[in-house]
Amino acid sequence: MGSPPLFFKWSSKILPWLLFISITVFIAGLLWGLFYSPTDYKQGDVYRIIYIHVPSAILGQSIFMFMAICGFITMVWRVKISGMLLKSAAPIGASFTLIALLTGSIWGKPTWGTWWVWDARLTSTLILFFIYAAIIGLHSSIDNKTKADRAISILSLAGIAIIPIIKKSVDWWQTLHQPSTFSLTSAPSMTPDMYQPLLLCFLGFYLIFALLLTMNLRAEVVIREKNRSWVSKQFLNLER
Repeated sequence: MGSPPLFFKWSSKILPWLLFISITVFIAGLLWGLFYSPTDYKQGDVYRIIYIHVPSAILGQSIFMFMAICGFITMVWRVKISGMLLKSAAPIGASFTLIALLTGSIWGKPTWGTWWVWDARLTSTLILFFIYAAIIGLHSSIDNKTKADRAISILSLAGIAIIPIIKKSVDWWQTLHQPSTFSLTSAPSMTPDMYQPLLLCFLGFYLIFALLLTMNLRAEVVIREKNRSWVSKQFLNLER
């Protein structure tokens, strides 16, 4: 599957299905969480922003870990498509991280009384966004795409250190940010009628990521392989 022509061929088949499933699950999760989950007895309806904020924040971190894995593969095995994957995932991860920062600020105003504080979790997430921006900027500044892939692979591997800092920031320092809503090692602190739509939102957000990544990667493959014969044949077949 590391072959660009093979990827383009099978992704053409799954893309319509992925589009339908991801949009359906994404909308269902948001509708359930934002309009049909019960009102919180302390925060009221403002808590509903977690159905956007929490999946976006976790996805921003997950995508960066995915990018670091792609960077490792690029550096060790020189797999061409892994560099393309890294480059294609970066703007998506940056977007989800920005959404997490913005929705966190919206949540913070009624609950903390301010749009922003230099809280450990918020500050480390902002640093993650800057690392994403640095990766995007670095790649665009290097004309040789092979060298650009290796450069951002190194930056991704170095930047992965921010992920455990974000994760443990609420435990290591005194912080306004609440502890994790749920973890793999403990029972959720939310009732099932609040927790279940959040799980569906997680699934929807990850599916949206898969959709966007597939679309970005297809575009990147075509751009880089535009002089190859298989690209010309592929588009000739589409025209027919």
